Amino acid sequence: MKMKEIKEKTKAELETKLLDTKKSILALKFKKATGQLENNMAMHNLKKDVARIETILNQKEKEAI
Repeated sequence: MKMKEIKEKTKAELETKLLDTKKSILALKFKKATGQLENNMAMHNLKKDVARIETILNQKEKEAI
């Protein structure tokens, strides 16, 4: 997910997307542990998405103050 897409979303949408992304990371961790994960970069990309979403959420909270 690109920063432009993330910035356009509302706070509620970002929180939902954050939870979904974290659930996806957890599912990929289980696949990796069982040896079923074929694309190791998928987990890496999802972790970057989490960081991007959290950054935008923090910026939106600071703007609200």
